Amino acid sequence: MILFPAIDLKDGQCVRLKLGDMKQATVYNPDPAAQARAFEDQGFEWLHVVDLNGAFAGESVNGAAVEAILKATKNPVQLGGGIRTLDHIEAWLTKGLSRVILGTIAVRDPALVKEACRLFPGKVAVGIDAKGGKVAVEGWAEASELGVIELAQRFEGAGVAAIIYTDIDRDGILAGINWASTLELARAVSIPVIASGGLASLDDVRRLAEPDAAILEGAISGRALYDGRIDPAAALAILKGA
Repeated sequence: MILFPAIDLKDGQCVRLKLGDMKQATVYNPDPAAQARAFEDQGFEWLHVVDLNGAFAGESVNGAAVEAILKATKNPVQLGGGIRTLDHIEAWLTKGLSRVILGTIAVRDPALVKEACRLFPGKVAVGIDAKGGKVAVEGWAEASELGVIELAQRFEGAGVAAIIYTDIDRDGILAGINWASTLELARAVSIPVIASGGLASLDDVRRLAEPDAAILEGAISGRALYDGRIDPAAALAILKGA
């Protein structure tokens, strides 16, 4: 079970958004590379990075910050936000990313995602961001009519390494993970699912350690770590014990 600390990048800085709103951004660290090193020093073994500007722009915007992060940490890094082409994917993997996360393009062009999985086995994850049970795209700015499970099942057998499932209605407000929807998704597909959005306290980490949550690959934590609501050592000890 993996606890993924999150670095969300906006204008080259490490921020957290509230409910996915770019206008409600809190800067937590102006130096994302230093933050990546800090997470590694705290004992985390993976890193989740999102190029927020890129998600809206449809292309990588915070590339320099991501490259600095890759140089700063030995931990594997997964990156989402604005990755929309096979060339984008290959370029990032060549620079040392362990996994790319494809979100909007998974809705717009599922064939590209499947081709990426074929070309880069084990290196492609799908990000499914949901608002009111429906999939949101373009940096959460646009809703679709697709259901979460319907989209996820399109990629069964394609070789997707993981699905990162984010409940936008809970993201950045410390409301707790939407366990019912997350576990329902995990039971509906054979692809490993990572929970995202709302992880608020050690209670959520303990919930992650319960037997029925063992179906998940892990969860992503952002604001709760930055605000000190979760002690990294305690959280990692709980998961190690599980």
